Formats: sequence, structure tokens, C-alpha cells
Amino acid sequence: MKYQPVIGLEVHVQLKTDTKIFCGCSTQFGSEPNSQTCPVCLGLPGALPVLNKKVVEFAIKAGLSTNCSITPRSIFARKNYFYPDLPKGYQISQFEDPICQWGWLDIHLERHEPKRIGITRIHMEEDAGKLVHGDLPGLENGSGVDLNRACTPLLEVVSEPDLRSSDEAVSYLKQLHQIVTWLGICDGNMEEGSFRCDANVSVMPVGTDKLGTRAEIKNVNSFKFVKQAIEYEIQRQIDLIEDGGTVVQETRLFDPNSGTTRSMRSKEEAHDYRYFPDPDLVPLVIDDAWVERSRRELPELPGQRRQRFMDTLGLPEYDAEVLTASRALADYFEAGVAAGGNAKAVGNWIMGEITRALNDSGTAIEACPVAPAQLAELLKLIDNGTISGKIAKTVFDGMWKSGKAPLAIVEEQGLVQVSDSGAIEKIIDEIMAANVGQVEEYRAGKDKVFGFFVGQTMKASKGKANPAVVNELLLIKLKG
Repeated sequence: MKYQPVIGLEVHVQLKTDTKIFCGCSTQFGSEPNSQTCPVCLGLPGALPVLNKKVVEFAIKAGLSTNCSITPRSIFARKNYFYPDLPKGYQISQFEDPICQWGWLDIHLERHEPKRIGITRIHMEEDAGKLVHGDLPGLENGSGVDLNRACTPLLEVVSEPDLRSSDEAVSYLKQLHQIVTWLGICDGNMEEGSFRCDANVSVMPVGTDKLGTRAEIKNVNSFKFVKQAIEYEIQRQIDLIEDGGTVVQETRLFDPNSGTTRSMRSKEEAHDYRYFPDPDLVPLVIDDAWVERSRRELPELPGQRRQRFMDTLGLPEYDAEVLTASRALADYFEAGVAAGGNAKAVGNWIMGEITRALNDSGTAIEACPVAPAQLAELLKLIDNGTISGKIAKTVFDGMWKSGKAPLAIVEEQGLVQVSDSGAIEKIIDEIMAANVGQVEEYRAGKDKVFGFFVGQTMKASKGKANPAVVNELLLIKLKG
């Protein structure tokens, strides 16, 4: 029997605010344990939460960017459960009336038609603290609780169970990650837990529409691990069913070392959390004017910018996709074009030499030592024949190391391209005289030998000979 996977994702997006969602404590990552706490995030009796307006603004923008409806009147609820890193004994979240509902994202897989994935809801909530095991002064063999993260603002983005493979899940996750980082509402750092997901996975026989029992895989924090965890869980459930067993509803953890999931606890239902409206927080009312103001503040989104790059700049789809991988990269590209660079050439250099240099040095595009205008200037030197494409790479390396303008490097190093036909003809004559055998081979019909002469000419001129002139003269001289 064949089985169809059914997957839904619950993505936790940590918002890039300076302070927490219900208090004024810092959200800075990596501080000393429990140094960023106050009576509110410690859950001390009598401490009252105050909603951070910036969190609401970020939530509205996330909802608008994922085609959600913004709820005019949303409610905060208490989600009751006990865990050592949850000092209040409940988490402030949203349940019946979340801030955003019924959106969607279209995913694009290679060789597949676009597929629309529904988004059930986006709601605001506070994060819990963190359990720290071992390596603590005085607690080498014990555990401690760090509440710095308690009350950190989160958005939980809950998809419909519309995903049917690990590839679809990763595509959806990457697109959502791109949107929230593009908006500047999340730093997207998956290693630090700023963007993590729970995957709900089940299988059902092909040809039926009855959903199977799902297992939830908690807190997976990389695209690679999401794919591995889902694929393992799909196969685990199929093997279990075919062996006569029964899939139970439970929460599981993924072990990246073994590539397997293991049982953590039985899966709770909504009623187990005894949700009820938080009496310390009034309903949140969002009027149309606020929504429209947020809509006007939205930047051009990745999909829109990608389409514009293709429609107005004539870029191929692949190039437009790569150049909109991040907002900073797209900004760099457009600045290069605005400075006079040919769009295709600017894109090629960004995807080639600049990406190579960034990766080799571990530098972000925002800190690229070659400014977009300098790149455009370098391309103009190629276009007007001052330097060849090959010499341009040498000039680029000098720009990267020194920050100097490309023309200055060309002049300092004497890299101006030689286009004088007399000088190039002399070089060709010497090469032909030293390689009589190859000349005869070419004249006997072995056209591939032509590349040998081009290479020898460029080598003799130290890369300065104009390739177009070299090719033209060689064609004439080799024919005899």
C-alpha cells in the first residue's frame, strides 16, 4: 500500500524588538543568565504585563505580507501548563481570536507548478525560559533555569496541513524565513532559536481523505534538519503501520546526530491547556487606519521585486531569484544598476566574483568593501575597452583589498588593455613562428588548435591584449 504524507508546520518567529513583549527588559542574546529579568518576566505576584506596541506592529506587517486578514479585536489568553522554565505556570498567548488569520504563501518547486499553502493563523505570544544542563558553577552535575528569554516576543505562524513532502515543507519554511527577515522583524538566526519550527506529520493511504494520527516534532532549528526529521518520521510511521502497529499522537524530538526522532511526551490537545482570556490584558483593538498605515509602510516584498527584476530589467528567472535572496543583496544589485551598470553584467558579477569573495572572507553583503558604484565603474572599464574581462578580476581583487577605485588600480598597475593591432600582430607572428606544427594542424582543418593560439597570445601579452582584436588577427593570419 502506498501512503501520502500530510504535513503542517508551526513556526516560531522571535521578533527583533529591543525589549520584551510585556515588560521593558532587554531581548539581547547571550547575556549572563537571569540578568535580563524583572518581576513581570519572573512571574512574581502582583506584577502586571504591559503590551509592547512594536510587537503588534510587527505582527500586522507579518500578516499583511502573508496574505492574512487582520483581526479587528484580538484577545490574549493564558495557556496553562507546568514546566520549570515557565515561572507563572502559564504562557500568555492567543487562542480563539489571534491577530492574523486565513493567509497563504505560494511555494515554487523545480519542475512543479506553484502550490498554495494555507496559513491558519498568526498569533503573538511570549517565549518561555531555558533549562541549562551542566557546566554551571556549583551545578556541574545539575540543571539551572535561565529566564532571560522568558517574555521574549514571538509570532507563531501555523500552516494548514497542505504540505505533502519534506521538500514542500522546506520550500515553505524558506519563503517564510525570507519574508520575516526581509521585513526586518526577525534576525532569522536559526542557531540561536530566532526562527524554529514544530512539524506535525502523519500519513494516510493514497486514495483516501481520512487523515492519519499525527506526531509533532518539536523545535527543529535548521532547514536541513527539518527535511531529515520529516523524512524519518514519515518512514517510521509507514513501517509501524505496515508492521501492524498504531501511530500514537505524541510529541517527539529530533536527534541530528542519529537522524532519528524519539518520543518526548504524549501530545496535548487544546482543552488540556485550559485556555481562558488573560484578565490582566484588555482586548487589542486594531482599526482600519492602523492596518492601512502598516500596509503603506511595507517594503516591496521578495516576490514583487523578483518579478520587477524580470519585467523591467530583463533578468532571467534564475538570476532574479538569486539576487532577491535577501533584501540587502537586492538593494546592492539595484544600486549597481542605478550607478550605470548593465543589469545582467552587474548580476553576473554579484553571483560570481562578489559572492565568492564574500564567502571566502565570511563577510555579509552589507559590509562588502566594494561599493555598488565601484562595481558599476569597473564594468564600464570593461565595456569601453580599457581592460579585459580577465584583467577585471585582478582589478576587483585589488579593489576588495584596498578599497580603491578601479581606474586608480588600473593606472597604478599598468593594466590598460592593449588594442593596438600592430603590437598584437607582432606577438602573434612570434607565436606562429615558434609553433609551426600547430599552424599546419590548423590549416589542415583542426579548428580546435585556434584556442591554443588565443591562449598563447593572451599569455604573452600578460592578459592585456584585447580578445576581440586577438581573435580577428588570428583568423586572418592562420588562414595564411
